[in-house]
Parts: sequence; structure tokens; C-alpha cells
Amino acid sequence: MLGLLATTVVAVLVAVLGWATPAAAHHVLPPGIPSTAAAQSQLNSLTVRPKGSGAGYDRSLFPHWVIVQGTCDAREYVLRRDGHTVQVDGSCRATSGRWSSEYDGVWTGNASEFDIDHMVPLSDAWRSGADTWTTAKRRDFANDVNSPQLWAVSASSNRSKGDRDPSQWMPPRTAIHCSYVKSWVNVKYRYGLSVTSAEKSSIQNTINTRC
Repeated sequence: MLGLLATTVVAVLVAVLGWATPAAAHHVLPPGIPSTAAAQSQLNSLTVRPKGSGAGYDRSLFPHWVIVQGTCDAREYVLRRDGHTVQVDGSCRATSGRWSSEYDGVWTGNASEFDIDHMVPLSDAWRSGADTWTTAKRRDFANDVNSPQLWAVSASSNRSKGDRDPSQWMPPRTAIHCSYVKSWVNVKYRYGLSVTSAEKSSIQNTINTRC
């Protein structure tokens, strides 16, 4: 009887207040993820070559997080864009809300527990062609809120990924694998970055088996 009552109360709260358990709430993906057919075409067009040595790389060569809208820097913008019932203060800092990490299925109500991951890591971009870019282009790349380059994810999953490409690391949550590799391909395509043969092969296998 008590179990039935509790279930009824939760149902009422969901209906009246719009509350939902993490399992029931919808997941929010970044914009610009291409269709499978488009991602395949983009993958086919990428230049295949070994990665550069990484000589000269420094994260400061990719200025972030910069203001992208109003008082919101790119991190704050993504937290507001991809969260649920997010409230912000006058400086655009999230004061409440809920966020889901697509990489591992983790949910949080504390924005400080989440990182904003660069889908294509800055160091990978450097070794794939960004070493020849202007600082302005690297700044745009590091703060691109209009493509699938920036993802709000758990700090642990972001740090597990590090600067590894899809041939070296994939999210533990397999349900996101298709969207993950399509996003990776799209970012490299948008910015004219290269892929290695192992990277391309791994992405192709994921498209074939997960999409």
C-alpha cells in the first residue's frame, strides 16, 4: 500500500511540476550531429595521414573559455544548452539544474562535477592540422557551440578519454557510440583535420555496427 502511495505521489509531481527521474528524462545531444549517410560521406573525404609529433603544442594556443553569448562563456553556454531546467545567475553561472553525461550515463545536479569535453581534443587537433592555424581559428575551434564539438560530461569520463581518438578510446555507454563517432567525423570534416588509418578504420567499424 505504501509503495503504491509513493508511486502515485511521484506520478503527480511529474504531471504537475514537470519532475522526472533521471532514467525517464530525455537526453540532450549537442547540435550538428550528421545523419549516418552524411557522416559516411564526410569520413570518406577526410585526409588520411599519420599524426604529427605534437611539437610546440600548448593548450594556451587554443584560447578558451571565451564569451560566446551575452555574459556566457562557452562552458556556461553548453551547461545551459544541454542541461535540464537550468537556472543561471547574472553572470550566466548555473545555479541549479540537472545534467546527463552521455559518455557514461552519470547524472548530476551540481554543474561543477561536469567537464566540457572537446569532442576532438585540442592536442589531437594540433597533431591533425591545427598547428598551422591562426590563433583566431584555434579559438573558434575551442569554443564552437554550434557544432558537436563541445559535450557536457562527467569529469571522470572526460579524464578517462584524455586526448585519445576513437581507435584508442570509446565511451563506456555503448548507446552513444554511433552519435559519438558521427560527431568526431563531423568536427574533423568542418575544420579540415586529418585522421590516421587506425582512426578511420575504427570509426568505420563503429558506423557499420552501431549506426
